[in-house]
Amino acid sequence: MMAYIWWSLPLTLAVFFAARWLAARFKFPLLNPLLISMLVIIPFLMLTGISYEHYFKGSELLNDLLQPAVVALAYPLYEQIHQIRARWKSIITICFVGSVVAMVTGTSVALLMGATPQIAASVIPKSVTTPIAMAVSSSIGGIPAVSAVCVIFVGILGAVFGHTLLNLMRIRTKAARGLAMGTASHALGTARCAELDYQEGAFSSLALVICGIITSLVAPVLFPVILSVVG
Repeated sequence: MMAYIWWSLPLTLAVFFAARWLAARFKFPLLNPLLISMLVIIPFLMLTGISYEHYFKGSELLNDLLQPAVVALAYPLYEQIHQIRARWKSIITICFVGSVVAMVTGTSVALLMGATPQIAASVIPKSVTTPIAMAVSSSIGGIPAVSAVCVIFVGILGAVFGHTLLNLMRIRTKAARGLAMGTASHALGTARCAELDYQEGAFSSLALVICGIITSLVAPVLFPVILSVVG
C-alpha cells in the first residue's frame, strides 16, 4: 500500500485545480472546489480500497500548510483596522448574536429530532473552526469527531450557498457580507469570501476569530440551559 502514497499529493492538487477551473468557468454555486474535490476523491479511495491514512500520509504537506495559511488571514484584517476600530461595537454585537443564534438553533433542532444530549453537545459548536469546535464539544460532553463532521458540513453549505442567499436578500455591504459568512461558516466561508473580495475576506476572518472566542466562553453555560428548556 505504501506505493500509493507518492501520488496522493499530485492527485489532490490536480482534482482541486480542475474543480477551481470548473467553478470559474460555469459560475454555479454547487461547483465549489472543496465540495467537488471531496465528491471525487472520497469515492475514488473507497473504490480502490486505499486507506485514508495512506492517502493522508502522501499529502500531509498540504495539512502542514494550513496553519500558516490561517495566520495569513491576519494581513487583510490588519489592512481594515481603521474600519474595525470605527465599528467595533457593532461587530462584537453582530458576532455575539450570530454565535448565540447558531448554538441555540442547531442544538434545539437536534434535540427536537430526538438526538441524545451527547449528540446535541457535539452539534452546538458547529459554526466555529474545527479545533475550537472539538475542544468545546469535549468540554461539555460531546463527541469531538461528530463536531468536526458538523463543522465541515456547515462550512461547505456556507461556502456553496452563502453568497447566493446574501444576494437574494439584497445584502450588498461588504462588511455585512463578510461578518455573516465568517459567523455562519467559519474558515470555509472565509476562504470563499477571500476568493471573491478582499474586504469581505478581512471581515469574515475577523468574525471567525471573534465567534470562536464567544462560542468557547458561552457554549458551556448555554448548553445546560438549552437542554433544560428543549430537552
